[in-house]
Amino acid sequence: MASADPRTRDRRVDVLVALGTAVLALGLLLGLPPLDAVEPDGPALALRVPAPFTAAWTVLALGLLVQSAALLAARRAPGTVLVAVSALPVLVAALAPQSFDLFGLTALPVVVAVVLAALRVPLARLWPALLVAGALVAAGSVVLSAVAAGAFRGDFATGLTGSLGQGALQAVGAVGLPLLVTLLVRSRREVRVARTAEASAVGREQDALVDAAVSRERAAMARELHDIAAHHLSGIALMAAVIDRQIDSDPERAHEGARQVREQSTAVLDDLRRLVGLLRDDAPAERSVETVAGIVDLVERARFRSDVRLDVLTGDRPLGAQALADGVGPLAQLAAYRTVQEALANAVLHAPSAPCTVTVDDRDATRVVIRVENARAAAPAAPTSPSGGNGLRGMRERADLVGASLQTGPSATGGWLVELTLGREAPAAVTQAAGGGGVVA
Repeated sequence: MASADPRTRDRRVDVLVALGTAVLALGLLLGLPPLDAVEPDGPALALRVPAPFTAAWTVLALGLLVQSAALLAARRAPGTVLVAVSALPVLVAALAPQSFDLFGLTALPVVVAVVLAALRVPLARLWPALLVAGALVAAGSVVLSAVAAGAFRGDFATGLTGSLGQGALQAVGAVGLPLLVTLLVRSRREVRVARTAEASAVGREQDALVDAAVSRERAAMARELHDIAAHHLSGIALMAAVIDRQIDSDPERAHEGARQVREQSTAVLDDLRRLVGLLRDDAPAERSVETVAGIVDLVERARFRSDVRLDVLTGDRPLGAQALADGVGPLAQLAAYRTVQEALANAVLHAPSAPCTVTVDDRDATRVVIRVENARAAAPAAPTSPSGGNGLRGMRERADLVGASLQTGPSATGGWLVELTLGREAPAAVTQAAGGGGVVA
């Protein structure tokens, strides 16, 4: 069932508050005299209470009803209603001084008006109405003391002092104390709302962190899938085209190419299985971590489909005396491996007949530089998908992730150059050599 309209609900609340105040005030007006009459020590208020339905009693009852009815407008104009409800007791005190001992009932609607106003209006805007209300409550008490009790018939100064003191107490009880209690309640409510908002903000922040983590994982998986597909499938497509041309003219070379296609297809399946293993929760993933040292095997496999040359520069240090790219973190080494893999795949795709050189410069004690450079294409490249371009973006994302520097673009010889610079997490004990000794494969 649909919830009630907020305006209708607010009107119902206003009616219930006004009706409850009127019923309580009139109930006390009717019930207090009989209760006082049955006191064991005798009726203490009988002489100060007007008989029911007399003029003074009726004025007091009408005043309470009008005060309660004014509360219906407290939501629209809380300050005005507070002043109006506080002013009515002054008129009641002047018209019905015989209601001396029941005059305190007129403070009940004032208390309700103070609570409603303090709950709905900030104190900075409400304080003028509160001051006026307090003054009116005190004025009503002074008027009642002057008319009914004759406080000013003797010493005027003494009567005025006593009346003002009693009025101040009445104002504190009708305005000050309800205001204090309401402010405490409102502050606790605001604290509760703030805590709820804070908890909601923390929840949204956690959701945002989860979404960001999921986005990063999706990007990482997309890069892995692209690297696997670009490296292996592009070679498979190229070798399949060569086999198609050689199957009649050179069957032996065609058979060799078919075996290479099978090896590449097996490599694709192995890489996909390892990637799926990383994503599964029911079993631990078993895969070797690609490193800079693995670039040597990567180049060896790439030679089956293109002319690739490998240069490993280690200075005066013999190759194998120290781990290649020592001091470079595992994530950075994986980024280097994938970058070379992608660069070789791009070279096969865009410059299929051009020689390519992979250089691993491990001579600097603070960094490792890896370059992949292919010569100008001697034959036109096969048409590519219009949705390409993810390879270079993936390279740059990997470099940014590990804090490496990546440069890509045309080389001086008209080919294409990819250069990745990796910083070492710890200085490596390498030997600087101007001659740049190393291994050439």
